Amino acid sequence: MAKTEEYLRKPEWLKIKLNTNDSYKGLKKMMREKNLHTVCEEARCPNIHECWSERKTATFMILGDVCTRACRFCAVNTGLPNELDWQEPERVAESVEQMGLKHVVITAVARDDLKDGGSTVFAETVRAVRRRNPNCTIEVLPSDMMGVQENLETLMEARPNILNHNIETVKRLTPRVRARATYERSLEFLQRSKEIHPDIPTKSSLMIGLGETDEEIIETMDDLRAHNIDIMTIGQYLQPTKKHLKVKKYYSNLKSLRKFKEIAMEKGFSHCEAGPLVRSSYHADEQVNQAQVHEEANKYKQAE
Repeated sequence: MAKTEEYLRKPEWLKIKLNTNDSYKGLKKMMREKNLHTVCEEARCPNIHECWSERKTATFMILGDVCTRACRFCAVNTGLPNELDWQEPERVAESVEQMGLKHVVITAVARDDLKDGGSTVFAETVRAVRRRNPNCTIEVLPSDMMGVQENLETLMEARPNILNHNIETVKRLTPRVRARATYERSLEFLQRSKEIHPDIPTKSSLMIGLGETDEEIIETMDDLRAHNIDIMTIGQYLQPTKKHLKVKKYYSNLKSLRKFKEIAMEKGFSHCEAGPLVRSSYHADEQVNQAQVHEEANKYKQAE
């Protein structure tokens, strides 16, 4: 009997050619000089060159580069974080200005060691970026901050253009995939952010290929809509290292991914991105615009 392969081979259509042009190299050099981190690099995102060089979007990772959690899908370092850097918000704002970004995503490692979950620095970064870049839209992608209402309120007071928090996987797989986070708390976190500022769109992302069923994917869509989430992204999970969870399935049939997008839109999401290389911040600039259009359309219908 032939021995079953332990790891699924990555399909050719999932392999991308890196475009390390002068623009990309210059941006990377600037990040290092300012001692800044991007989730684009830390999470080994396959779309980094398109976003940085072509779309003028980037995802900054604040609060250091060491996470207090050890999620089994994530390549970010885990351990004891360093002290807070209170100059970081201004450095991020300066970099956004120098890069000429039209949309910026601000995310962070989980800081469960901090009473405020890092929300104060998060809010200060949003304000700093807005002061220097008034025409740049701002998306925040925090952890659940242990579900503390005060921390969420601190962040939402800065009024980002969009609040993004990832559900990551289906309910059944959450204990195996995510560390400390729970499926229910993520849903509640997203819903409470909408309750604080109903006009700020909410967003969440789902990785597929970890062993979930189609029915569970659709169930997750229903759960997100039931908690008033506006935008959803669906992308193929890729194993960052051999220490992380193995890929159970590659969604090689692109029609099935398009079908998930159609189902999501039928369920009432204002926007959905679904594809093998889609990540939470993929085409984020388009998503915030679509959410605004959807919001205006709803206001018009209500006024009729």
